[in-house]
Amino acid sequence: MLLEISELNTFYGESHILQGISLNVDTGETVCLLGRNGVGKTTTLKSIIGLLVPRSGYILFKDQHISGFPPYRIANIGIGYVPEDRRIFPRLTVRENLLIGIKPRQKRGEDSWTVEKLYSYFPSLKDRDQQKGAYLSGGEQQMLTIARALMGNPHILLLDEPTEGLAPKIVETLEEVVQDIHQRGVAILLVEQNMPVALRLAIRFYVMSKGEIVFHGTAQELEEAHEIRQRYLEV
Repeated sequence: MLLEISELNTFYGESHILQGISLNVDTGETVCLLGRNGVGKTTTLKSIIGLLVPRSGYILFKDQHISGFPPYRIANIGIGYVPEDRRIFPRLTVRENLLIGIKPRQKRGEDSWTVEKLYSYFPSLKDRDQQKGAYLSGGEQQMLTIARALMGNPHILLLDEPTEGLAPKIVETLEEVVQDIHQRGVAILLVEQNMPVALRLAIRFYVMSKGEIVFHGTAQELEEAHEIRQRYLEV
């Protein structure tokens, strides 16, 4: 198993957000985490990448315990993170933002992601190579954030609401990119509110409610779980 989370409990101060959740992602899989706003989906991703430190439970990445590691160390061992708020550097150019994504002392082979390779995926970024991040559209910023994470050649990519607030045409482009990334062997743990998009991209689903996992199954099983969808997803 590439990524394994077991009985994870994470707090904000004294607020108990993640209440013993367990989930896993295997090599090359696209897995989606679903649920209403505020149930702990983003907290799960932040716990994995080290922005939050769980009080109990464990996180294994390639059989290594990573709970409590600082974010830079987690990123360096092969976990990429695309936050919901994108966090690009507004005063740096598109190319400079991408170059920051390269991990120090990382060996880069033929299959490594490069600026040029990513520009073939995101032609609009190539057109804005020397433009400052602050002047990009929301869709372009999202593409830049994903591309920057890929520059670190991750084994798994954590994507937090990548299509939120974007125009349908940009969403379609991002879907194609995520599918291409998956075909290159990168595992993906996706948080996504857009159910049609999620169903097209993921092969397994976890549904969260109030910090707990309330459902785990395939796309077909989720589509057949009418009560779960009505109660926890409002669809």
